[in-house]
Amino acid sequence: MKLTLLGYGKMGKAVEAVATGRGHEIAAKLSEGWSGDEIPADTDVVVEFTRPDEARNNILRVLDLGFPIVSGTTGWLDKGWDEVVTTVNEKKGALFYASNFSIGVYLFRLLVRELSARMNAFPDFSGVSMEEVHHIHKLDYPSGTALTVAKEDILGMLDRKSLVKAYLSTEPAPDLGADADETLLIKSVREGEVSGIHRVEFLSPGVEAIRIEHESLSRESLAKGAVLAAEFVRGKKGVFGMSDLMGKL
Repeated sequence: MKLTLLGYGKMGKAVEAVATGRGHEIAAKLSEGWSGDEIPADTDVVVEFTRPDEARNNILRVLDLGFPIVSGTTGWLDKGWDEVVTTVNEKKGALFYASNFSIGVYLFRLLVRELSARMNAFPDFSGVSMEEVHHIHKLDYPSGTALTVAKEDILGMLDRKSLVKAYLSTEPAPDLGADADETLLIKSVREGEVSGIHRVEFLSPGVEAIRIEHESLSRESLAKGAVLAAEFVRGKKGVFGMSDLMGKL
């Protein structure tokens, strides 16, 4: 399989290493300012890891050119996701999107979802919070993974939480006021070169706490998932995510 890498930073290089290790070929490596002509015609799948302010346009352009695309850029979904899905359907194209391609994160999410559902029967665990830690170069906060876990796996399963609020660790924690009981608070930390840590805590104040944590030890975990996604989406039509891939593994 031939892949074109759209974005050749640290993630692009990690994807390249995993892809070539699995016997695939890198057809092109493109960065900011590409026009479209640079994607070789024999490209099987484009893999996109760029910037939040570039992702929407990058994906739309690739779909317009007729290539399937795997995207892992976060921080842009509220600025164009519906348009992208509409374009996939209109062009009869293929998009595989995930805020996190790690297999471990997918399993972490299953645990969080199960625990959140069970916590409906245990109101004493009234304290629910998240923390995510990433390297200082990450532009968006909270992380796309944290938002996905918060909205889909906690709020989607836990009746007593309906709002999400995030803040940077360098700032004071926000005063939630009357919304405190309904709000899931996410603390975002940016330090060093941390690949990614996500923690969820259920607290029965003064009594006990349950914590679930996933740590990415290197970008290889994300890169492997992205390459598996490219292998999966080749030859398909529609919008896909990690649940589709995991059902095939």
